[in-house]
Amino acid sequence: MPDSKEAKKLSNQIEEINFALNDGMIVQVREMLSTMPSCDVALLLESSRSRTRSEIWQLIEPEQYSDVLEDLSEDVRNGIIRQMVPEILADALEEMDTDDLVETLSGLPEAVSQDALSSMDEQDRQRAEQALSYGEDTAGFIMNTDTVTLRPEVTVDVILRYLRLKGNIPKGTDTFYVVNRNDELIGSVPVIALLTARPTVKVEKLMTQDSVTVPVDMNENEVASLFERYDWLSAPVVDKENHLVGRITIDDVVDIIREGAEHSMMSMAGLADEEDTFAPVIKSTKKRSVWLGVNLFTALMAAAVSDMFEATLSQLAVLAILNTIVPSMGGAAGNQTLTLVIRGMALGHVSDSNARWLIGKELAIGFFNGVIWALLIASVIALWKQDLMLGGVIAFAMMINMIAAGLAGAMLPIMMKRMNIDPALAGSVILTTITDVVGIFAFLGTATWLLL
Repeated sequence: MPDSKEAKKLSNQIEEINFALNDGMIVQVREMLSTMPSCDVALLLESSRSRTRSEIWQLIEPEQYSDVLEDLSEDVRNGIIRQMVPEILADALEEMDTDDLVETLSGLPEAVSQDALSSMDEQDRQRAEQALSYGEDTAGFIMNTDTVTLRPEVTVDVILRYLRLKGNIPKGTDTFYVVNRNDELIGSVPVIALLTARPTVKVEKLMTQDSVTVPVDMNENEVASLFERYDWLSAPVVDKENHLVGRITIDDVVDIIREGAEHSMMSMAGLADEEDTFAPVIKSTKKRSVWLGVNLFTALMAAAVSDMFEATLSQLAVLAILNTIVPSMGGAAGNQTLTLVIRGMALGHVSDSNARWLIGKELAIGFFNGVIWALLIASVIALWKQDLMLGGVIAFAMMINMIAAGLAGAMLPIMMKRMNIDPALAGSVILTTITDVVGIFAFLGTATWLLL
């Protein structure tokens, strides 16, 4: 994250470009864009309204297209790509690393994606189609196929002469991978070891044979966990026959972690991972309406439970005043448990072997929280309304709902994962519905039984 000086400088630069656009200073804007890093140009596009984005994109040099597209969020990138001619898009995509290329193509509508693929040359098309075939969220999907491989019998001098002739190595390269004549991975050599070794030493003397590999079909979250656990900077990706097919670097893993955090945060609000902040009003309204409709339905369910006790509420108006306390406390306690369990699942801490113990633990926490807050709320209500029976009623309802919240918060993510439903997306809504219904029913039902 940039420091305050850099952030302020970038903000001023963006403001300057917007003023220049409004004043029609096209040449000056083009010159400013040509000197900006691609990541800053991408930020400028994401910070602009859709009409302004089109104007800015027309002023970007075609040589920058590839780098800028790589740094854009999916929603903004797709909107720009739809405006591009397939041949120009293909030229931009061919300059991308495999992982960025696949991510871009997978987010496009089928027709646009096929047009782009058909406009590529044969080699790049095969590269893209092979990576796409591994499936989204896999190691094969996020890997880069641009690797430098070595033979065990080759000397250091030969390799260094080859690298000097080549002129550069793939970015993020900290390790070279050693393969046999069948392209099977047999070891790895750190770059530093190659640079410091004697010229006559063969690769087989330098390589490490027990290097850990990443299966091409491994889930990307498991890949991120391995990088975190072993402090990797890069890792080789192999197929079922142990053929080296690519590598994953730490920058790819940072993207996975960032996207996972964004997914958890945005999903709980019913928004897409990379929701465009400056999307058109109608488009944003359509996206948000679905989630608001779900929330309205769940609210009506809670209201229907309250309606069952209309006679009770009409006779004891004080119940209507207190009716929100129990569901609110249950919802807060349940969301604590839900968040903790979802986080544990994301980190790989929760499995079938310990899930039952975890549910029992959260059930016990719900019970003890229920005791604590039931006694507290009973004391407050008894003193406030001078009614011991009313205090006892709300204490009982609080106890029941806190236990239900702990149980639901622990069980929901585990059950939803087994049903292939994203707990971060739907867990909060279902949990709120449970705590609202249980809390209202326990409070008003007990009040009807004991107070009328």
